[in-house]
Amino acid sequence: MSTLYTAIATASGRDGRAVSSDKKLDVTLARPVEMGGDGEGTNPEQLFAAGYSACFASALNLVAASKKIDVSDAAVTAEVGLGPNGKGGFALSVTLRVELPDGIPAEAGRELVEAAHQVCPYSNATRGNIPVQLVVE
Repeated sequence: MSTLYTAIATASGRDGRAVSSDKKLDVTLARPVEMGGDGEGTNPEQLFAAGYSACFASALNLVAASKKIDVSDAAVTAEVGLGPNGKGGFALSVTLRVELPDGIPAEAGRELVEAAHQVCPYSNATRGNIPVQLVVE
């Protein structure tokens, strides 16, 4: 595989800081209240949700443009869950909620979302590793 871009970030743990090599991302990390933290910072699951939703929206735009369908008003919300994996560790799950513009028939919208799921690098990375549910709204 030929690499087009490499993102580099360094973090000190769930209660600390994450900084990208170009310093454009510099966030305080904190465990969520639900996990016994103070919730005073962001967390890896929120960062993953932001990245996945942005990437999936871009993939959706790419697929739709190839079919000459305007989805510029679409929105993608990623819900990233964290829970025990039953083996002493933890696992993620994802629900992607895709809100398509009015006027796109349900079947055509579902086809666009399924096609974007084949294109999106996050979807390709998670496929077969964690459950990803697609919801078209």
